[in-house]
Amino acid sequence: MRHGLYALFAAALIGLATPRAGHAQDQATLVADRVFLTGDNLLTAEGAVEAFYKDARVKAARIVYDARTETLDIAGPITLTDASGTVILADSAHLSRDLQNGLLKSARMVMDQQLQLAALEISRIDGRYTRMDKVVASSCQVCPSNPVPLWEIRARRVVHDQLERQIYFDHAQFRIAGVPVFYLPRLRMPDPTLKRATGFLQPEVRTTSELGPGLKLPYFIALGDHRDLTVTPYASTTRTRTLGLRYRQAFATGTIEANGALSDDDIRPGKTRGYLFLDGTFALPRDFKLGIDLQTVSDPAYLLDYGVTDTDWLTSGVSVERARRNEYAAIGVYHHRSLRPGDDNATLPNLATDLEFERRFSPRYLGGEGRLSFQLHGHRRSSTLAFDANGDGIVDGRDVSRATLSLGWHKSWVMPNGMVFSGATDLTADVYSISQDVTFPGSVTRFLPQAAVELRWPWVRSSGNGASQVIEPVVQLVLAPDRLHAVPNEDSTVATLDEGNLFSFSRFPGADGRELGNRLNIGLGWTRYDPAGWSLGVTGGRVFRARDLGQFTPGSGLDGRSSDWLVSAQVQTDGGLSVQNRVLFDNGFDVSRNELNFGLVTDRYSVDAGYLWMVADPAEGRPTATSELVLDAGWDMANNWRGQLAGRYDFNSQRAARAEFGLSYLSECVAVDLSLSRRFTSSTSVAASTDFNLSVSLVGFGAGTGGSARKSCAR
Repeated sequence: MRHGLYALFAAALIGLATPRAGHAQDQATLVADRVFLTGDNLLTAEGAVEAFYKDARVKAARIVYDARTETLDIAGPITLTDASGTVILADSAHLSRDLQNGLLKSARMVMDQQLQLAALEISRIDGRYTRMDKVVASSCQVCPSNPVPLWEIRARRVVHDQLERQIYFDHAQFRIAGVPVFYLPRLRMPDPTLKRATGFLQPEVRTTSELGPGLKLPYFIALGDHRDLTVTPYASTTRTRTLGLRYRQAFATGTIEANGALSDDDIRPGKTRGYLFLDGTFALPRDFKLGIDLQTVSDPAYLLDYGVTDTDWLTSGVSVERARRNEYAAIGVYHHRSLRPGDDNATLPNLATDLEFERRFSPRYLGGEGRLSFQLHGHRRSSTLAFDANGDGIVDGRDVSRATLSLGWHKSWVMPNGMVFSGATDLTADVYSISQDVTFPGSVTRFLPQAAVELRWPWVRSSGNGASQVIEPVVQLVLAPDRLHAVPNEDSTVATLDEGNLFSFSRFPGADGRELGNRLNIGLGWTRYDPAGWSLGVTGGRVFRARDLGQFTPGSGLDGRSSDWLVSAQVQTDGGLSVQNRVLFDNGFDVSRNELNFGLVTDRYSVDAGYLWMVADPAEGRPTATSELVLDAGWDMANNWRGQLAGRYDFNSQRAARAEFGLSYLSECVAVDLSLSRRFTSSTSVAASTDFNLSVSLVGFGAGTGGSARKSCAR
């Protein structure tokens, strides 16, 4: 039985060894099954002994405290834990009263539940340094059935600096599966609790068909608590030399990160290649946020050649925005650059300025919800030609500015029979300024009033087994004029019909396109919720017009007096399965668009797959039909292995556009990532290529490298 009185007595006795007023927090506490005093100076505790001093804690079978020397003689098994979470296990120890100095024999130190260092003896020096002799260090699990760890570092001496959180090895020998691989006379590595420290990061082997075999060796430089720089030399056998840089800095109100590289390679001999991406976010007064983006590259192929990103559209700019419950405001200036083959940036609207303000409110007398929005937009092209020289149907140098004011209102009433009747109005005014385009006047002003009435009738049914079903027919009538002054259509060239915009005033994505004409929108939705955890939903709808105004292309599914039929179905289960299919087809069941998405997430598997088919539509920049399959899958294999597979296949060209395969191994002591990817497509600036990447990191050194949970040796 443990005795609290003995604990208090022991604490008082140890505290008398150094009587100082106002230092009660420095006194120790001793708890044990049996405590007795020998003479005036020796205090002995036996049986499940625990001693506490400040943030240190020791467990042992027996502790003898000598008040004259203020030392502890401890008999094991011993467990010593300090404030950082480091645990030391030993057979016996001779320590100072504050547990900060002393010697432990046949000891093992475990840091952050990851790295283990076993030694013949461990010396504690001033509570900061831990010195070990004849050391074996590893974060791998060692079991009687497999006593040789996957990797280990053997050293003549190891010193752990608890303040700097660094581990210093003298005469270090690195072994893999017990076989010596290399030797270093001196080695310094961060301990598992250190998040940032200057030094080398894990290397990466990269092999591509364009650049050949190469090695990346990043070096991290900590520039204080809030800044750091990573320098990554990259060299390959094809005389490719690259220096990558990453700079990060945290401020009191935001962060900034810059990534870039400079290269001299054989792909473009004699030319310096590179890129620079910068991203910054800052909090401003009154809930505003400042965003800074910079994206530039030396040539269109660089980002793909060096595996930076597969984006083909670069955006640089500065923006300020604020989002509140009933208000949104934003302003920004942007510069765009296309990397797509065949695009001429001189004829694209590269420079754009946007201002947007939107506010929701409740009208005092009408009730419901009101919406007021104001937009300013302007873009310009660097070309000065006032005609279409390249034959793409757009004047090469056309510049446009637009101001838009919109006022909307919506209100719903629930009728006694459960029907929901809604009314809505919208009034939009646009003012355009057009230059360098003789096909349009210099300025255009247009007004678009619209009104809509809608009737919904939701039916709910519950069955005896707990399942419920909801059926909701919807009818909406929209009144709008048939004509509107023509303006350049820059942001609404592609439109489509889906369940999200079936009952919208306009299906165009931007402000240049405004849907006109009187029309009737109908829809029917059915959803079943099952108590077993799955749900099934189906939505169908169609648009009927009083007149065909020729606003939409065949690929949108909205052309003609009556649109294509829209049918969308989705299934979701508690087991992580999600399937969604959306189809557009006409009265003859000719499909204009078909989208199928499949998702599965379980403890072992993850699958995200999709299929897309779209009819050919030259007006949307699609001269041939699109038939494409995409896949991204991962699965956990036995013994800490995980595989990944991703790709995109074009059925029209009967070839894969891209394929990727990855294999990773993650245990408590090592992380291995291997990936193989192939880009099959090529153009005038980018050639088809194959990439191979390999990285290996030892878990247990530095923070953020935590492996899988440590497994027990028990079978």
